[in-house]
Amino acid sequence: MTAPTLESQFKKFCGFGITHSQASASPVTQITLSNIDKWFKQAGVFTKSLTTTDTGIHFGKLKQKKVGLKDFKTFLADLAATKKVDLDEIQTKLTDCGDPGTKGATKAVTTGAVGRLTDTSRYTGQHKERFDETGKGRGIAGREDVHGNDGYVQGYKEKDSYDKTH
Repeated sequence: MTAPTLESQFKKFCGFGITHSQASASPVTQITLSNIDKWFKQAGVFTKSLTTTDTGIHFGKLKQKKVGLKDFKTFLADLAATKKVDLDEIQTKLTDCGDPGTKGATKAVTTGAVGRLTDTSRYTGQHKERFDETGKGRGIAGREDVHGNDGYVQGYKEKDSYDKTH
């Protein structure tokens, strides 16, 4: 396997997040600001002095919604010069960050308040009726009182005692 280059990484991040049918309709050779921000975040380029706001400002100077590789390199050079960051360091980080991915993008939080709020064993009132002892939802049976259409009101003690011989 060959070592990744800035150009190969650029092509990968151009197509990040688009569907297979969109990619097969036309080759993706331009990148959006959203994908640039995802790429920078994954590569660890963002710092306290270089943020998504900065990328948005410098991308806006290009007056395009998508840019090709040539314009992207111009964008990088302008950004590095303005923010006083080493251009080679940015390019190295972008090259070595790996394939586009969403690893760790959405982590489920189960500590603190979230854990207390999602613990079904602590529910009270009608809410506890929605779950069984194991915490599994009961579906419609837990949300609605299911009544039989037998003509009796709830709690009637002499149900089915009517003599039908009359």
